[in-house]
Amino acid sequence: MPTGVAIHDAREQLFVAAERVLLRDGPSALTSRAVTTEAGCAKGVLHRRFADFDAFLAELVLDRVARIDARTAALRGRAGTGSVADNLTEALTDVFESVAVAIVGLVISRDGLRARLRRTTPTGIPVLMEAAAMIASYLAAERDLHRIAATADIDTLAPTLIGTGHLLFADRKGTPPEAAAVRRAVASVIAGVVREP
Repeated sequence: MPTGVAIHDAREQLFVAAERVLLRDGPSALTSRAVTTEAGCAKGVLHRRFADFDAFLAELVLDRVARIDARTAALRGRAGTGSVADNLTEALTDVFESVAVAIVGLVISRDGLRARLRRTTPTGIPVLMEAAAMIASYLAAERDLHRIAATADIDTLAPTLIGTGHLLFADRKGTPPEAAAVRRAVASVIAGVVREP
């Protein structure tokens, strides 16, 4: 690889390459060489920007977490429109059809990465915790609009929905679940609290 060629937005290029390797080959195949080869750049490009490979992976995870955080306002803004089940189905599909399932596998498989991420996410698994917070925020907005029962235990419903979504989408190599299957699961979880006509 030539080392004198300037790479525009190398950080994002490396992140996208890491996602491709992760999605295609899984967490065990994710190495600095695999990432730089996929990105079409010299290995030194990664090591000049990050202290080590776990620092790179931590930044990748945090960047993807920030993307979920950005979706929170959009989902919350949908409160009062459409059906609660449809909004949740779309939100879960959006999260889990992305790289989230692969990121969870990566975090679980690398002790050094998990240790670094504990600085910002002291409990739980990054990505899943933020996704649960996104769902909880939406459910709270729907409860304020009386489309969810005032007695609904949002702190239990949100992680239940995330766990359900994760299980539905967990087979990285298989066919993703159909929207109808995701909606059925969502409807079952929220059946006792939805107050829509």
